[in-house]
Amino acid sequence: MPMPYVSPEQLMKDRADYARKGISRGRSVVAVTYDGGVLFIAENPSATLHKISEIYDRVAFAAVGRYNEFDQLRVQGIRLADVTGYQYARQDVTGRSLANAYANALGRAFTEGAKPFEVELLVAEIADEDRGTSRGQALEMYHILYDGSITDESGYVAIGGSAEAINTRLAGAYSEGMDRDTALRTAQRALTSAEERAIEPRTLEVAGLERNRGRRKFFRMSADEVAAALS
Repeated sequence: MPMPYVSPEQLMKDRADYARKGISRGRSVVAVTYDGGVLFIAENPSATLHKISEIYDRVAFAAVGRYNEFDQLRVQGIRLADVTGYQYARQDVTGRSLANAYANALGRAFTEGAKPFEVELLVAEIADEDRGTSRGQALEMYHILYDGSITDESGYVAIGGSAEAINTRLAGAYSEGMDRDTALRTAQRALTSAEERAIEPRTLEVAGLERNRGRRKFFRMSADEVAAALS
């Protein structure tokens, strides 16, 4: 029996709809920059299945969508960073190179795979105190979509199901130079307002990159620290 013809445009639209539908089922992740770095905030009741992770010394990763798919990408990113750092130098592991690798992997799966990844990713790189990133900036942040599209972001960005509503609220609340606790409160209010329901501090996963730390810039806030910052 001959297969019905499906135009390339319709095929790509169907794949995009499929991926967006899967991503929309999950909770959003928000990234907000502050005077010392960048903070990632996600509603995540699990204490062990993280949406926000360290990839390498100055590089962090956050994701929404299907956990098994973005965790697979997280592990691949760590392996790529480790190999690059071992073969060349630790300074050669950059957020941009990692974001490009993720974009290529997601793009191939979207056009050639059995199904697209149902994920969106954020990759951030922060500079050391005494120098910029590989591109001479204090902070780089990249948003990678399910189809391999990639954009660089500054200030703040939300990804996932309620991203549009959260970004709208952050546009009116964000200001440069906030301290870390103010950035956290700003993101929490945007999440709560967009979801139109209360979000308990203990259900928030909060982590980030901070410039004035040692070689490893990644940190994770405890539930008590989050609650104290939001009180």
